[in-house]
Amino acid sequence: MKKSVAILFAFIISQFQAQQTPYYQQAAKYKMDIDVNAEKFTYQGNQTLEYTNNSPDELNVVYFHLYWNAFKSNSMMDQRVASQGKNGDSRLQKDGISRLPSIPKNEEGAQNIHWIKQNGQNLKFEIQETIMKVYLAEPIKPNSTTNFTMEWNAVIPQQIRRSGRNNKEGVDMTMTQWYPKISEYDYDGWATFDYLGREFHSPFSDFDVTIKINKDYVIGAGGILENPTEVKGYDANAKIKTEKDKKATWRWTAKNMLDFAWSADRDYIVKSFDVPEGPKVFLVYQNNDKTKAWEEAPAYLTKYFQIMNGHFGKYVYPTYAFIQGGDGGMEYGMCTMILGEAKNSKDLMGLMAHEGSHSWYQQMLATNESMRPWMDEGFTSYAEGYTMHQLFPEELPNPFIERLDAYRKFLEKKIEEPAVWLGDHHDNGTSYTYSTYIKGELYLVELGYIMGEQNLAETLKQYYDQWSMKHPTDRDFLHIAQKVSGMDLKWFHHYWINTTKTIDYGIKDVKYDAKSTTITLVNNGQVPMPIDFSVMTTDKKIVTYQIPTNLTHTWKSKDAYGDFKTVAYWPWTQKEYTLTVPYTKSQLSVLGIDFSQRIADVNMKDNFLEVKQ
Repeated sequence: MKKSVAILFAFIISQFQAQQTPYYQQAAKYKMDIDVNAEKFTYQGNQTLEYTNNSPDELNVVYFHLYWNAFKSNSMMDQRVASQGKNGDSRLQKDGISRLPSIPKNEEGAQNIHWIKQNGQNLKFEIQETIMKVYLAEPIKPNSTTNFTMEWNAVIPQQIRRSGRNNKEGVDMTMTQWYPKISEYDYDGWATFDYLGREFHSPFSDFDVTIKINKDYVIGAGGILENPTEVKGYDANAKIKTEKDKKATWRWTAKNMLDFAWSADRDYIVKSFDVPEGPKVFLVYQNNDKTKAWEEAPAYLTKYFQIMNGHFGKYVYPTYAFIQGGDGGMEYGMCTMILGEAKNSKDLMGLMAHEGSHSWYQQMLATNESMRPWMDEGFTSYAEGYTMHQLFPEELPNPFIERLDAYRKFLEKKIEEPAVWLGDHHDNGTSYTYSTYIKGELYLVELGYIMGEQNLAETLKQYYDQWSMKHPTDRDFLHIAQKVSGMDLKWFHHYWINTTKTIDYGIKDVKYDAKSTTITLVNNGQVPMPIDFSVMTTDKKIVTYQIPTNLTHTWKSKDAYGDFKTVAYWPWTQKEYTLTVPYTKSQLSVLGIDFSQRIADVNMKDNFLEVKQ
């Protein structure tokens, strides 16, 4: 009996310790030498990687991502696109048929690993599609560092998704996810998701990258150019140093970021300007009639970075580059690749604001976007909406009204999938977009409605303060939101992220008396919510009543959208709720649920009532 008790006690202690494991994150330092054959769209690569295991686990294998192996016929990406047909990503298919088999054999993506060594010892490795599993010669013990060296060559794939040669606007090379990149290892284990065209994840790393390429090319990259006077485009007085084969050498460095991306074209121009209190911003693009909107970008981008720094946390890196390339917009360390042609400044700035905001909600606050894409794309979309409303102000009930309307319209298709699903495992491309971008954005909009906009702003600030340059999860964010607001918010998180249940409140009945009016509200939906119910009097005065839900146990005390009076809570199990206000029919003009229109109610038709005299 005593032995059993001792074993049970030891088990309980071990479980408690497991749950209390201190936070850690891995670290890497890359030094690369790249020699590009621009005519053949290939390159030779050598890499030294210093990898530090800060985990409490001994590692016997490591994994690398080889993203470009996806760009070929019958790859997993091709199979996934083929199985989804017209429901998949439109950029990867045409008329429901995968574009990948159309890539000529000599233009298929390839990262051919010649060898990899650990501390000078040859290692066995195996290629599993876009993942390389490496068997170590010696384990990497906790809190220790090892060194890998590697040689490889690569074929730059035809531009289909994110990366590749000859994008549709004529950019020669978009070099993203282009090198063998070590996978992230954390409490959840190795992040070894196959690349199917969507999101990425990796450890924070330092980079020292030397690129040799024909001297007539200009490179745009996320990092610090260490020799601007020796290459084309960055210094009017540059004296380009070339070797015998007429190649120029570019050297880029960057510290503590997730990846290093670059793009190269012979027609690029480079413009730069300084945002007060940082960063220095570079615009790298082809200067033609279709890119005129870039000329107006500096003024908007200066204000954009100032808004982001003030409301969401300080951008920590010294530079940021907006680079024309890729197939739409995709964020990387200290830069983004975007299509450069735009109808006007607002359209271009919308794309820049979204991709730039990923520097907060993908780079500095580096969630695993393959597992929680809604935290990456959704929070970024919220920051985009917040900043764009200030850059291009409109008379709207709130900055997110168009997203709310789009969400309601999307639900009519009846194809919604839960936001909790893994990024590459959504069955429908449109459903992925709404589950990830729209519901992720509205997650914050709804929290602002529930807890008050000031509390949401403070939550975002503390989230940045506590978790920037780390790998937070939704649990970390929710912990801060609950601490700031004093509310229990787990119920909302569950409904909004883990289910496809919807909000639907309405005005069921109104009775006018001699001295008051009694309103009966009804919950026709499956997601309980607090209700801000407002009345507008005939003299245009608005009075708002906060009807809390008992699920939060604490009510919001303030909200930027106006003052309110708090009344008795609405039990979440109760279908109807009655509210009596001290106004007669002759004194009332309009009655309504949430005049700010932030609540994501799927049926707005019964939310407002005009009082006809």
